[in-house]
Amino acid sequence: MTALVAVLAGLLGSAGVVALVAGLRRRPVVEAVRRPSSLAARWARVTRRPPGPAGRRRDLLVLGSVLGGFALAALSGWVAAVIVVPGLVLGLPYLLRAPRPRDVALLEAMDRWVRTLASTLATGRSVTDAIRVSRRTAPAAIAEEVEVLVLRLNSRWETRRALQRFADALDSPDTDAVVAALMLAAGRGAAGASTTLHALAESIQAQLRARRVIEVERSKPYVVVRQVTVITLVTLGGLFLLRPEFFAGYRTPVGQVVLAVLVTVYLGSLLLMRRKARQPDRPRILVGSGS
Repeated sequence: MTALVAVLAGLLGSAGVVALVAGLRRRPVVEAVRRPSSLAARWARVTRRPPGPAGRRRDLLVLGSVLGGFALAALSGWVAAVIVVPGLVLGLPYLLRAPRPRDVALLEAMDRWVRTLASTLATGRSVTDAIRVSRRTAPAAIAEEVEVLVLRLNSRWETRRALQRFADALDSPDTDAVVAALMLAAGRGAAGASTTLHALAESIQAQLRARRVIEVERSKPYVVVRQVTVITLVTLGGLFLLRPEFFAGYRTPVGQVVLAVLVTVYLGSLLLMRRKARQPDRPRILVGSGS
């Protein structure tokens, strides 16, 4: 009876760890027109399962970690392994990876897009026409927003208003500055707009260089923590294989509770470090004029 209760507690703990790790991942929420009621759809919705091969890989990782936890618990007598193993397998890859600010990826995409616009303007086109032409080669990070922008321009929206909505869709203070420059360039002739966009591309490059230096500095603590974690896991794994009596105290009920608490505290410290490293939201400069 005690073993059954321990297994059930382990299952509930594993499910909690999976839900916690899935909930910590930030993903854009897409509203579906019709929500399927199948078990797979509910699982994807609750755990925020990514679509395609990435989702299948994550499901296999979840299943493998849970089975590995049960196998280790059966072989070693550590019931806490049912919780500890999935927690480490699912939590460490996410918590040991430095969060990449969305603004850096957006700036890189905007840099390529602005350079495409500038090269198109050199052929004598207007800013509006250059935006239409750029739809086919827009970077993936902003391709959907550029598509909507072109559709609005084709629907005879005023260029300034369409660009304002474009900035609202991107929702980034760095891209606001780029869009504001495009608004000014759209009101000039082709020669003036081309000069403005070339200067804008150089400005974006300068921002990207500075941001990349900052990101390198911000990622250094993660490199150290990854090294310490790998060394610790390798050392403990070697001790477990060569000197299993070293872990005899953790096979007791109190020892397993202590082990679960230690792993939880370590993962919690990594989560706190990740939250500290996350870039705070900054106010935008193009707000409220797109209606």
